[in-house]
Amino acid sequence: MEDLKDFAECQSFYQRTGRAWKRGYLLYGPPGTGKSSMIAAMANYLGYDIYDLELTEVKSNSELRKLLMKTSSKSIIVIEDIDCSINLTNRGNKFNEPEMTLTGSGLGDESVNVNGNTITLSGLLNFTDGLWSCCGSERIFVFTTNHIEKLDPALLRSGRMDMHVYMSYCTFPSLKILLRNYLGYEEGDLSDDVLKELEGVVEKAEITPADVSEVLIKNRRDKERAVRELLEDLNRRAERNENKGESRGQNGSLTVADDVEEQEKRALDSPYAEEEEEIEDSICKISED
Repeated sequence: MEDLKDFAECQSFYQRTGRAWKRGYLLYGPPGTGKSSMIAAMANYLGYDIYDLELTEVKSNSELRKLLMKTSSKSIIVIEDIDCSINLTNRGNKFNEPEMTLTGSGLGDESVNVNGNTITLSGLLNFTDGLWSCCGSERIFVFTTNHIEKLDPALLRSGRMDMHVYMSYCTFPSLKILLRNYLGYEEGDLSDDVLKELEGVVEKAEITPADVSEVLIKNRRDKERAVRELLEDLNRRAERNENKGESRGQNGSLTVADDVEEQEKRALDSPYAEEEEEIEDSICKISED
């Protein structure tokens, strides 16, 4: 939240440096880890309006631009599950190329023609970082995805998505917050043995905050039963992960932190540098026109 506070309070900095008063955030991670809840929290914290953009319903680049011009200042423009919205996958990943009819003569004009939708990659880049994005002020762009490695590197660079925020599986500190919020448990209400058992198994279980919340809500009238069922669920998931060889950080496999770093590296690392330059050139031409 510190970055949000700095953004909202630093109008003079953006004016002095000649930068557009906008910021981009990419929230990524497994489903159920709180990406949508994070956006709501950001809006509540800043007092901003939210514009939830359904990209598949936008028919063209010009329509996308018109929608941008209709948004107000002090707003958060959201595109959720952007990897599912349109063909914006990493050009280096041949296995992720969808079976769709592409129209256009060059990378800057490449588009997906699905149900009349012809938004181009360069159109979306121009939407987040072109001249039209500079109209208005105090805007935040938020994209969410479950698969950062599927996104094109041109979409991820600073100036478009300034901060990449990984929404992880439930950790022990976040688990304690959920226990307090849903069951009213404070730090000293649970025995040391129970706390140690929760701490030892929660990250191995790879459980989402949404799944934890469901167990606690279902048993909220019986706190002891809620904790007991939660522990059973965590142990069951941890054992399943170990049996499948999916537990991270063991037997030389990647830790969660290393895995996240590797995903970002794959997403940002593209062998198509020249093609990305063509996209950038096409954006400049569109802006000039």
